[in-house]
Amino acid sequence: MIRFLVGTVINAVALWLTTLIIPAIHLAAYGTDDFWTRAGSFLLVGAIFGLVSAIVAPVIKVLAFPLYILTFGLISFVINGALLLFVAWLSQLIGSPIFSIEGFTNEGLNIESLGWAILGSIVISVFSFFARAIFKVLRLI
Repeated sequence: MIRFLVGTVINAVALWLTTLIIPAIHLAAYGTDDFWTRAGSFLLVGAIFGLVSAIVAPVIKVLAFPLYILTFGLISFVINGALLLFVAWLSQLIGSPIFSIEGFTNEGLNIESLGWAILGSIVISVFSFFARAIFKVLRLI
């Protein structure tokens, strides 16, 4: 349980960093726009991201194993970007569009939104890698 909570915080901080770096990825606060609702929105989307990464991602990666071999693992960027778009879609089901990627709407998907999602997933992966490494060295997870 502690590991999931620490992972959710790491995901939330990674999402916050991604929204600062990439101009096409936005996260609107769920409710008012003060610090706590904004932090709560990041934690909520971080928890959704953690659940998708724990449940959906392994299934997709097993099914896409032949593509991993054919592309020497480069398909993982596209799969992670698609999973980030899936998180954006799931977070929009909660209410107002909390987490959004430009070009991704309820009507469909643009090619540029997949590009932004791939770039966002790279930023999230790099930050999460270093944050988890630091937490493992400190023996917190």
